Amino acid sequence: MELHNVGVQYRTRRSFFRHDYFAALEDVSFTIKRGETLGVLGSNGCGKSTLLRVLANIYEVDSGTVSWHCKQVALLSLALGFDPELSGRDNAIISGMFLGARKREVLAMLDEIIEFSELEDFIDNPIKTYSSGMRARLGFSVALKMRSELLLIDEVLGVGDGKFKLKANKAMLDKINSKQTVVLVSHSMNQILKLCERALWLDQGKIKMIGETEEVVSAYKQFIKN
Repeated sequence: MELHNVGVQYRTRRSFFRHDYFAALEDVSFTIKRGETLGVLGSNGCGKSTLLRVLANIYEVDSGTVSWHCKQVALLSLALGFDPELSGRDNAIISGMFLGARKREVLAMLDEIIEFSELEDFIDNPIKTYSSGMRARLGFSVALKMRSELLLIDEVLGVGDGKFKLKANKAMLDKINSKQTVVLVSHSMNQILKLCERALWLDQGKIKMIGETEEVVSAYKQFIKN
């Protein structure tokens, strides 16, 4: 996947008749290499989540171009797009289809998704009755089990608590350590160092630095100390 001079703007209302534009991403260019794990770090509001949604083809860019060289991209961002009125089962099917799978493919994996989420007793209840932890477990399980060429992870390693957190963390690490191509957004510099071959540092919507993980993390640590 390649990004060339990508820009994304949000319109914000200044008054009833006037609007301002906020640049969430500005002149962003880089290439994701097949089979690598690329870490993305930066402060809150720097554009990390917007970048993932551009890579997932959820957001259109206002300038520049994005070239996809893969057919299936999965964004692992918990409970993204869940309909509160539908059951957990129906939401799992719809979410799997949003991730690029055909309905029959999702149905074939549904038992594994439900088993991994540990929500067998609640799967036919409406999502609006779920706790935030239950929604997170279902969202994680759907994205984890669906096959994709590019996996985008938005701050969800180790989701849940107790026994499920250990299971989820191991499953995600196994996926990252395979030949899966991954873009990982995380506030944990130790996580980025442990899992990523390269790192990208975003600052106010622009790429501040991209390169070897240790070099980028070291520069970012120095930056936030000052």
